[in-house]
Amino acid sequence: MEYAITLNVVFGSVISLLLTVVAYFMKQLHSDFKKMEKDLTEVKTMALLIKTEFKNSYDLLNQKVDYLEHRVNIIEQKNFKHSSNEK
Repeated sequence: MEYAITLNVVFGSVISLLLTVVAYFMKQLHSDFKKMEKDLTEVKTMALLIKTEFKNSYDLLNQKVDYLEHRVNIIEQKNFKHSSNEK
């Protein structure tokens, strides 16, 4: 009988120790997931910022191209009128 009680105490201690180890690793895993979630949110914010910056640059570039096309058209029209007046 005494041997059974000792065996129960040993198994109980081993199970408690194993549960403590599992709880420790679960706590570490939880904190890692929290850090990963924070990093993921930061990456999403940076991606949105970069996307917005590229869109603004693209719009500005298109505006400049449109302006230059307009100027070239005006210059071509003046050149065409000038060359047709000379003939």
